[in-house]
Amino acid sequence: MNYPKKVTIGDITVRDGFQHEESFIPTDAKVWLAEQLILAGFRHIEVTNLGNPAGMPQFKDADEVLKRIRGSKLLTSLIDKVSLTAITIREKAIVRAIQARKEGWGPDRILLMVSTSESHHRKNSGLSLKDYWKMAEKYIPLAKEVGLKVNGTVSTIWGCPIEGPTKLETAIEFTKRWFDIGVNDVEHADHDGSASPDRVYRYYSMLLDGGVRVEKQIVHFHTTRGWGLANVLAALQAGMVNFESTMGGIGGQPANFVSGVPVVGTGSYYYKDPNLVGLISTEDMVVMMDEMGINTQLDVDKVLEIGSVVERIVGRRLRSESIKNGRIPNH
Repeated sequence: MNYPKKVTIGDITVRDGFQHEESFIPTDAKVWLAEQLILAGFRHIEVTNLGNPAGMPQFKDADEVLKRIRGSKLLTSLIDKVSLTAITIREKAIVRAIQARKEGWGPDRILLMVSTSESHHRKNSGLSLKDYWKMAEKYIPLAKEVGLKVNGTVSTIWGCPIEGPTKLETAIEFTKRWFDIGVNDVEHADHDGSASPDRVYRYYSMLLDGGVRVEKQIVHFHTTRGWGLANVLAALQAGMVNFESTMGGIGGQPANFVSGVPVVGTGSYYYKDPNLVGLISTEDMVVMMDEMGINTQLDVDKVLEIGSVVERIVGRRLRSESIKNGRIPNH
């Protein structure tokens, strides 16, 4: 088997993981988790969504989370080495990030998102793809003027929960378009677990054959149907080196019910059982890669310790097998 010997893993629990939770996660818990992830070696973490909290009240504390992470005494010697990402799907969120950046407490990086499926994109952003690309072309230069890095995400690469099958070639086209506009990196996302390992390998091979720089591409998988780590292995074999995941494999579509109150979210859930969806488990992926001799640049034992606490934060058993069974003894 051929695969990279060193990878970069970003953890996105504080944003993508918690956005699917139907109970509000306390601000103190979000800040604690961000601190511990950074202390464990993560240098890329997503911490909040700067969109309208009326639709996603899980992030009504966005400003406080960012300010407290920036000002954390535990992170004094590390924070300048860390990239904090906030999601900014629409214009007002981008403007909010720009102002926060000017004031010295904002994110280092923002994320915009397109779907190869028109229906999914409209539901996620409220705009047509044509209008969204126009918006991105206007606002990305404004964000970069204040020193913000920009991620352009491509979603529904391997299938859409609304429309069904999608074309891999469309995602390749969208990737090139993001870079033409000026993004710093592109996330390639399977947002509902539609990807299978054979098509994962095919897609990333197509992507790299197109001449893109591998270090600017980020792998994002869900494991709705249990194929997550198989897809990670397929991506590794294709040569990918940047991955992202969540503790316990939590996350997914924004909750439409938070702490006893129905909210807009993104509407009805796509899934038959919303408790059985989510991303790749950070703990399991880290342990698997470590066992394969891949340098994750992380403190593996601390990652497992954090995972155990995240289960207590959300109040239930999560999908990581590694925090239950531990690492494989190597001596």
